[in-house]
Amino acid sequence: MKVGERGQVTIPKDIRERFGLGPETEVEFRVVKGSIHLKKASKKLNLQKWKGHSKASFATLGYSSVDKFIDDVRGR
Repeated sequence: MKVGERGQVTIPKDIRERFGLGPETEVEFRVVKGSIHLKKASKKLNLQKWKGHSKASFATLGYSSVDKFIDDVRGR
């Protein structure tokens, strides 16, 4: 296999299938002890969409904040 003129290589189909590498899959490159390692990138979670999601549930339980709930659970 050769590196193309723009630095691209083709990952063999059996490897793509084995590791779930499809179109638009993000990967990371690392140099480890003089070798190049390619790794499927971890999914990034968008936690912002969950902000405030449990507010009503905590209010129903009588807590004004998550911090007060955690303090109560921990016995503080």
